[in-house]
Amino acid sequence: MKLLPSSLLWRSFFLIAGLIVCSQLIGISITRLNEREPRAKQIAQQAASIVNLTRTALIAVPRDQRRFLLTELLRQEGIRIYPDQTDEAPGRAPRRPFAKMIAEEIAQRLGPDTRVEVGRRGIPGLWVRFTIETDVYWLALPRIPVERTLPSKLIVWVGVSIALALLGAWFIAWRINRPLKALAAGAQSIGQGTQPAPLVEDGSEEVRSVIRSFNQMNQDLVRMNQERTVMLAGISHDLRTPLARLRLAVELQSGKTDETQRLGMVQDIADLDAIIGQFLAFARGAENEICSPVDLNQRINDIGERYARSGKPLKLELSALPTLNVRALAMQRLLSNLIDNALRHGGGDITIHTEHLGQKICLSVLDRGPGIPSHQIDSALRPFSRLNAARSGHTGAGLGLAIVNQITLMHGGTIEFLPRTGGGLEARVILPI
Repeated sequence: MKLLPSSLLWRSFFLIAGLIVCSQLIGISITRLNEREPRAKQIAQQAASIVNLTRTALIAVPRDQRRFLLTELLRQEGIRIYPDQTDEAPGRAPRRPFAKMIAEEIAQRLGPDTRVEVGRRGIPGLWVRFTIETDVYWLALPRIPVERTLPSKLIVWVGVSIALALLGAWFIAWRINRPLKALAAGAQSIGQGTQPAPLVEDGSEEVRSVIRSFNQMNQDLVRMNQERTVMLAGISHDLRTPLARLRLAVELQSGKTDETQRLGMVQDIADLDAIIGQFLAFARGAENEICSPVDLNQRINDIGERYARSGKPLKLELSALPTLNVRALAMQRLLSNLIDNALRHGGGDITIHTEHLGQKICLSVLDRGPGIPSHQIDSALRPFSRLNAARSGHTGAGLGLAIVNQITLMHGGTIEFLPRTGGGLEARVILPI
């Protein structure tokens, strides 16, 4: 179980707030501890003075008038003095540290034979025993507080100071988190294939340094992507011209050379042209394409009809889907690459399945091929990477799944490769609505 939230803003706030509250509580505790001893001495001195004055007053009056004096002390001063009774239940010794400190101070002032108890005869307060000649008396001091509660004004001011400190803690945490949040959003945009605007260099020197490096990295990535696009486009354009001449030359050899050999050459030229097309698709990307409402099921039906006309029928299992705001051409390229990959490696029985899952939609292309081992999934999604075993042996540049992954991330989705029930592979693309 996590004790702190995952958000940096709230985690920083709670840590700073906890530190502030703990420091306030420690300050209050230290203040109370520092004033405990002086207060204990003050209360002990007050109690000892009352005992001495009462003893002196009782000694000064005849024995038969002492009861009248005790009644007057109770009526005028609220001081209760009771004679000791042998059958009376004893009180309890002070247990709290502060009460023990008061008892020790009273005993030090009145002598070692002094006894101090708390709560005799069901009356709360401090009870001090003293003697006059052979008589034993108990002095009850209910008005002397053993523990003092915090004044209401002090509690209010402490609460206000803690509230202001917490407000300041939230502002500090927000100031720290704001540039980092912008940095995380920019990194996410790069991961989705889009170019974020340069971030404002704000915050501490360390944070500004990170943002400065991020902006420089973003510029370098944009420049490298542009150079790559120009290079691949140039190479592809230069290669397609001689390929077109080769295709024309091979077609002109119809009836003049071995037909099997000629058809093989035609197929090789078509494979080369498809590879060049993948180069161009990967280099162009889809960052500049504008999103528009798309009926994904309709697009799948259109693609299915096109493949059926070319002798490659597809099984469609389409559920009702909401309209998606996506890049239409990029989504069509994603579907085509998944289907071509399944046809190339799946050996027929290709099924396209769609499903509406809450705030997401699931698009799956299922085949009956050998599948992709789990430890090779990351490699399969990398550009120019081709698997070396189950799904190899076919021509291609290794860009089909890389383009699918690029388009999926650009739309904020995820791609998974799962084993198909009954054997085969399920390429599942999950897109947010």
